[in-house]
Amino acid sequence: MFFLDPFFYEILISGLLAGVMYALVALGFVLIFKASGIFNFAQGVLALFAALTLVGFQTGQIPFAHLLSLFGLHATHWGAGFPTIVALLFSLGVMVLLAWLIVQIVLKPLVNQEGIILFMATIGLAYVLEGVGDLMWGANVKELNIGLPEGPSEIILDATDMFIDKLEISAAIVAIVLVVSLTLFSQYTKMGRALRAVADDHQAALSVGISLETIWWIVWSVSGLVALVAGVMWGAKSGVQFSLSLIALKALPVLMLGGFTSIPGAIVGGLIIGVGEKLFEFYIGPLIGGATENWFAYMLALLFLLFRPQGLFGEKIIERV
Repeated sequence: MFFLDPFFYEILISGLLAGVMYALVALGFVLIFKASGIFNFAQGVLALFAALTLVGFQTGQIPFAHLLSLFGLHATHWGAGFPTIVALLFSLGVMVLLAWLIVQIVLKPLVNQEGIILFMATIGLAYVLEGVGDLMWGANVKELNIGLPEGPSEIILDATDMFIDKLEISAAIVAIVLVVSLTLFSQYTKMGRALRAVADDHQAALSVGISLETIWWIVWSVSGLVALVAGVMWGAKSGVQFSLSLIALKALPVLMLGGFTSIPGAIVGGLIIGVGEKLFEFYIGPLIGGATENWFAYMLALLFLLFRPQGLFGEKIIERV
């Protein structure tokens, strides 16, 4: 019996904590898709860019230092850097500014275009941001330390003999607070209602005076905040490196399970993926060669696409043909 296995609950908790991290990345996709109908392929790169920017502010690194050296300016740092809180605030400011630039340069000229065109635009945006991040901060792996506790939780270890990482617990708490805040913002604020109005019907929202451009800027800014949090948590766990942008690929199965338009769906989908891949790897992986975490989520997503393509919480779309 699985429930009698002493490792079962440790794996279950580890999977839940990993699932929260997946859900955190998926939230950025859901927010933008709900408000604009755009599948933002660049969300993973936004998380990478945010984490790179935070490290740059923390360490006092001069942006574009390698390019400046071509003009005889060989300084790489302007000082010791900002404290973590200040660096986080400056990084958030950069993400808000970046959101405004994306709306003005990428999205505004493509209003009323087909969804596939907007999707292709976000693919191009992903490559541009990755290149700009490389030029600004360099391609080397960077350590990100924001003061979160690391190592096993002694309290849990002494009480239950379960090895649970403090960093994963901290990340889960931050993600839960962010999800609750976004839900309250969406449901109970005037701007949140405007976002939902745009999501339901662009033309109707425009007819009552809601600015589509402003809504897009706000939702991309909020998505930038989510990307910053996701980048910080994943960067603190595994270092800030350009492979961090690939976390977006792990969010795709989460979206397919939960639905592209549902915040609760992103959370539930993330938890299902996190727990499922951990348990499958532990109990089934040794029987079929291991390394099942690399493909389990995509196989589960494929099953959902076959039998419930709108996901658990997504809206079923019926079109007349």
